[in-house]
Amino acid sequence: MTDQPVHFPDAQTVLKTTGAYARDLAERVIATFLQAFVGALVLTSPFSIGMWQAAATAGVAAAASLVKGLVARWRDVTNSASLAKGV
Repeated sequence: MTDQPVHFPDAQTVLKTTGAYARDLAERVIATFLQAFVGALVLTSPFSIGMWQAAATAGVAAAASLVKGLVARWRDVTNSASLAKGV
């Protein structure tokens, strides 16, 4: 075995990539919640769905978006909450 030095990324690089990922994930989760909330209110207005029921529906969609973004990070997509490899 050869004694090769181990290279770790510097703290600034880690913070930069983590910050970019966190912003991307937050944007996706918030956008999913808002889209699902408006969609639930508009599409179900004939059925008299309440605001809190629409918010709960949107919360489920946002939670699914959050899980998908975390799975993307787990799959080594470093700066994005997308499951696509080149994003």
